[in-house]
Amino acid sequence: MKKVLFIMPPIGGWATHGVIKAPNQYYAQLAAYVRQKQSGEPFVVDARALDLTYDGIKAKIKDIGPDLVVLGDILHSTGGLAVIWHFNKIAQAVKEVSPHSKVAVGGLWYSALYRETLEENPAIDFVLIGEGEQTLDELLRKLDDAKGADYSRIAGLASRKAGQVAVGPHRELIKDIDVLPLPAYDLFPMEKYVAHTYWTNFCELFTSRGCPGGCSFCYEWSQYDPRFPQDFVSWRSHSAGRIVEELELLTKKFGVKTVVFQDDAFNVNYDMVKDVCNGILEKGIKINWVILGRADDWSRQEDLIPLMKQAGMFMGLVGIEVSDDAELSRIGKGVTVSQIKKTVDALRRNNIATIGTFMIGFEDDTEEAVKKRFSFADQVDPDIFALQFVTPVPGSPLWKKVVKEGLLDPAKISLKAWDFQHPVVPTKHLSVEEVGRLGSWCMREFFSRPHRIHRIMAGNYSDLAKLCVKDYMANISKFEAAATKGDLYV
Repeated sequence: MKKVLFIMPPIGGWATHGVIKAPNQYYAQLAAYVRQKQSGEPFVVDARALDLTYDGIKAKIKDIGPDLVVLGDILHSTGGLAVIWHFNKIAQAVKEVSPHSKVAVGGLWYSALYRETLEENPAIDFVLIGEGEQTLDELLRKLDDAKGADYSRIAGLASRKAGQVAVGPHRELIKDIDVLPLPAYDLFPMEKYVAHTYWTNFCELFTSRGCPGGCSFCYEWSQYDPRFPQDFVSWRSHSAGRIVEELELLTKKFGVKTVVFQDDAFNVNYDMVKDVCNGILEKGIKINWVILGRADDWSRQEDLIPLMKQAGMFMGLVGIEVSDDAELSRIGKGVTVSQIKKTVDALRRNNIATIGTFMIGFEDDTEEAVKKRFSFADQVDPDIFALQFVTPVPGSPLWKKVVKEGLLDPAKISLKAWDFQHPVVPTKHLSVEEVGRLGSWCMREFFSRPHRIHRIMAGNYSDLAKLCVKDYMANISKFEAAATKGDLYV
C-alpha cells in the first residue's frame, strides 16, 4: 500500500485573527477516503500545529518516505490564498530530500489554474481538479503501475505526458456527500488547535460543498474545474444526522469545545438546521458553535434562532459587503439591505454576537463610495467588523473581468500578499495604496465607538464572543500594517 503524506506548512494566520490553527479539512477528508478504500496509508504532518521548521518537515519526510505527498486546502480561513506560496515551497522541499516521492496539489487556486501550476512548478507532478477523493484514489492505484505510467485518462487529474500538461476528463461531482467517511481527525494533533488566540480545543467544519449564491468574488470558485463552472453552484450538504455524528465524535473522542462551520451557506436548508439543533440537544452534545450564513436564509429562519442558541450557537456571520441593493445585485450577492439589517437585529435579540463581512476595492470604488459603504456598515452595527480587500481568485467572474480589463496581470501576482487582508488590485479611481489606507481607516473607525464596545463587553453575549472581539481589537494595528505597509502574517 502506498504511503500518502499530507503536509501543512509552518504558517501564520490572518492579522485580525491572532493565533489560529485548525485541522486542514481537505486533508482530513482525503485521508479518510483513501484509508477506507485501502488505496493508501495516510500520514499527516501539521507543522503549524507542531511548531516544526522546514528542517523539521524535511526530517519527517525522510522518516516516512512517502510515495505521494499531497498539498492544498479547501478553506480560505487560514490565510486566504497566501498559503499557496507555502505549499509550493513544501513541494520543492519534498523533491530535495525525497526525489522519488511524487507531489500532488489540489483545492484552492490549484484546481482553477491546473495548467499554469504544472508549467510553472516542476516540483509538482499532479493537480487534483475539483473534488479530490475519487481522483486521489485512482491516482494511488495507478502509482502501482510501472514507471512511465500514463495518467492522462484519470478524470479530474492534470499531469504531464511527454513533457506537456495532460488533462483528464471532467470528474463528476459526488452527488450524495454522506457516502464519504468521517474526516480522519485521529491523524491530527487535535489538542493543539486554537482560534482567535483564546478559543482552545477548536475545530473548523465543512459540511457542504458549493454554494447556491455564486457571488462574483467568492474564493470557492478557485477549487472547482474551470471547464464546468456550474459545479460551484451545485450545492450539496451532509444530512443532519451525519453532521451530528461528526460533532459527537469531535466532542466525545477529541475533546473539541468550539467549532466554526466554515460553509459559506450553512443554513440553506431550514429542516436540516432544525434537525442538527435537535440532534445536538437530544444527544447531550456540549459544543459552542459559529456559522456563516446568507442574509436571505437568516431572515427566513428567524423562528429557529432561539433553538440555535439553545443548541450552542453563540455567534453568526452575515455578509454585508456593500451598501445598497444595487451594489449587492451587481456583485451577485443575491440578498437585500433589509434582509441584512433584519438578520443582525434578530441575532442580537437572542444574545448571539454578529460578524459583518465588508469588502472594498471593487472596480468602481471611489473614496466617497467606500465611506458611504462604511457608514452603512456602521448603521447595521454588527459586533465585529470583518473587512476584506477585494482579491480576485482564479476561476471567478471577478478574476476574468479584472484580467480582461488590465487591472490584474496574473504573471505579476505576489502570492504572499494574496490573503484578502492586503490590497492587491487598484480600482478605476484608487491606487492599491489608497485602497489600503481606506481599509485601515474603516477598521479603526468601527472599533473606536465606545458605546459599541461597552454593549458587547457588558452584554449577555458568550464569553467566547467577547474574547473574539478582544482579539480583533488587539490586532487592528497588525491589520493596518498589512494594509498600508505590506507586513506579512501568513
